[in-house]
Amino acid sequence: MSPTPAPALSLVVCTLNEAESVGAVLREASGVLAGMSHEIIVVDDSSDEATADVVRAYAAIVPAVRLVRRPGARGLASAAIAGWDAARGRALAIVDGDGQHDLSLLPGMVDELDGDAEVVVASRYILGETGLSGVRDAGSRLATGACTMLLGARASDPLSGYFVMRQDWYAAVRPRLTGIGFKILVDVLASGARAPRIAEVSTSLRPRIGGASKLDLGVMVDLAALLVEKRTRGAVSARFLMFSGVGVSGMFIHAALLILTYRHGAGVPFSVAQAIGILGAMNWNFFVNNALTFRDRRLKGAGLIRGLLAFYLCCAAGGMISEALATFLKGHGVQWLVAGMTGAVVAGVWNYQTSKRGTWDAASLAEGARAIFRPRAELK
Repeated sequence: MSPTPAPALSLVVCTLNEAESVGAVLREASGVLAGMSHEIIVVDDSSDEATADVVRAYAAIVPAVRLVRRPGARGLASAAIAGWDAARGRALAIVDGDGQHDLSLLPGMVDELDGDAEVVVASRYILGETGLSGVRDAGSRLATGACTMLLGARASDPLSGYFVMRQDWYAAVRPRLTGIGFKILVDVLASGARAPRIAEVSTSLRPRIGGASKLDLGVMVDLAALLVEKRTRGAVSARFLMFSGVGVSGMFIHAALLILTYRHGAGVPFSVAQAIGILGAMNWNFFVNNALTFRDRRLKGAGLIRGLLAFYLCCAAGGMISEALATFLKGHGVQWLVAGMTGAVVAGVWNYQTSKRGTWDAASLAEGARAIFRPRAELK
């Protein structure tokens, strides 16, 4: 039997608690793409089964629809990558599952790829009407300006969540995609050995049918770190930058505890005060990194407790390095607070490498292995 020909388009729909809207998005997509060979891959990160149940019911009727379940929010960028990795189409597209994107543009966007374009972006800025509210519109324009300035992006809307690209372009950039946060187009545009050939079509966002905005402080931090990584061509990783930022805040916790216990403590030895500071900063760093740096792999429930214990284990050597170095420096005349902070900085680089692999990567790999097998069971 000859293999099934690759469809012209693989459309990835990323969902997070969007049971109210995903059915309408699937119906619209099926209608718009009726004259084109296609597949629709829904990557669902919802914590419950409501969104997945809607997709399963639709997939039972429309075989072109597939479902990939990844319970627990990991971020749109990693969801898009998971969908594209499972796709077979000659062109790859992405839309949100909340109904804000005008899917009638899809056939024309795919046609653009038959010309010179490698990436076709549905831009909110060609006509100037984004469909966003005042504050969100201003924030989006500011972030777009930063992307253009730092990356030299030739797209008018590098933060668009609606675009189509050639499969060969995706294959070329895939090894360098970070998968962090919610702004996957920046990653796609900035990860190639050269800039892609870009075409644009005009669009504006429609009212959201269901779900909620994903924009928050964490998204902006993710974007800032991603821009630094891409601007430095990977010399400074986005995740290490965020981890370091959290580490700096942890140093203030460390310093405060050191001052309280050693400077104002009742005869507490420096080595004991340093150990208290290390433990306090360690707890602070774990919970903030879990909420921010590794939020796409965020640990919850029993996994949070296991992760904290793993974090302690991973950082034990870093703690000993910090303790030994700080005590050594103080014993050789270095001012006590400088000695304590120097030990903390040196240990921080060690802790990033060990905790990334031993705490969040371990949990991510276990969940990722389960996700690989889920699509087969979920396929209707």
